[in-house]
Amino acid sequence: MHEQLISLISQSAKLSERDEALYRQYFEPVLQPRNRVIEEEGKIPKYLYFIVSGFVRLFHYNEKGDEVTTHINCPPGFITSYFNFINQTVSDENLECITDCELLRITKDNLEALTRESAAFKDFSILVFQQSLAYNEKRSKELAALSAEQRYKNLMDEHPEILHNVPLQYIASFLGMNPKSLSRIRKQIIR
Repeated sequence: MHEQLISLISQSAKLSERDEALYRQYFEPVLQPRNRVIEEEGKIPKYLYFIVSGFVRLFHYNEKGDEVTTHINCPPGFITSYFNFINQTVSDENLECITDCELLRITKDNLEALTRESAAFKDFSILVFQQSLAYNEKRSKELAALSAEQRYKNLMDEHPEILHNVPLQYIASFLGMNPKSLSRIRKQIIR
């Protein structure tokens, strides 16, 4: 399962055999079934996950008790409750496998050790952090400035695989709308 991670890192850095051995040492492969919550609110997140296959979502409960999906990730990508993982603080978010998932996971201590031991991974980590900041900024702007239909069309264009693998109620929540609105928008687009 490590090949996908190694391939992704090698796109931005030259890897030595030692680097590859370190990734295999520090990233633990795990298989998780669909609908499994792998990190729970009220706890400190234990792992940063790399998605080899499958779809994972980050969600919390609002004041009404409804689930609010804040992030949906698909391969290849990293996911956790980042702020809480990095700061080792209690999270108010849940991480759930939407589908059966092949994952690589790493603890905070092992992530720090890997960053110290592999210059290539340190550089890659900075790149991932920059991409994450840019993504979150773009997402915030879209939620504030675009109509629900525009947000859905953007998702269709940028991540069509999400539309084919993720239940509509999670997509609607992620796009900041209710499922009925999403159904109406989908019908209008099909016409």
